[in-house]
Amino acid sequence: MERRTLLLLSDTHGTLEPRIATRARRVDVVVHAGDIGSTAVLDTLEGHCTQVIAVRGNNDVGAKLAAEDRARLEALPREAALALPGGTLVVVHGDQHGVGEARHRRLRRQFADARAVVFGHSHQRVLDRGQWPMILNPGAAGAVRTHGGPSCMVLHATSDGRWTVRSHRYLSYTGERPIRLKG
Repeated sequence: MERRTLLLLSDTHGTLEPRIATRARRVDVVVHAGDIGSTAVLDTLEGHCTQVIAVRGNNDVGAKLAAEDRARLEALPREAALALPGGTLVVVHGDQHGVGEARHRRLRRQFADARAVVFGHSHQRVLDRGQWPMILNPGAAGAVRTHGGPSCMVLHATSDGRWTVRSHRYLSYTGERPIRLKG
């Protein structure tokens, strides 16, 4: 049976929680749903995992970025799709899809053929399995507006059609400083 394990994260804004970076070593694919904030975040993730899929967030543009980060982050796509065992995962930042339940309805309509849609932007964790496709927001994986601590999700997709999603939040301070990656 084929199995793929993915780390889902978003909204690092130039800082990556060290425990989330470590988790990237144990997955097949890292998926970043935008507001990356620094190419060093992508470099760190690529150093831990062979495949990183990332989309551009509303803060991954122009004057909001260090000069050395602009070209690479602005070149990222606004959406990505990844074929997995049992279906397709779509990745968007979500800033162009409304808020709350309206956002979920729009994402479901726009990506009706997907098995799940991952988005960021709100910094709020969402695991909405009530309808098809699933709507997932891993929350903020950095140090900005984490709403209780940096978080991520791990998705397991298997060829028998089973997809499981677990959310992880890091509440306690380990004494280790967040990996601050801005120039």
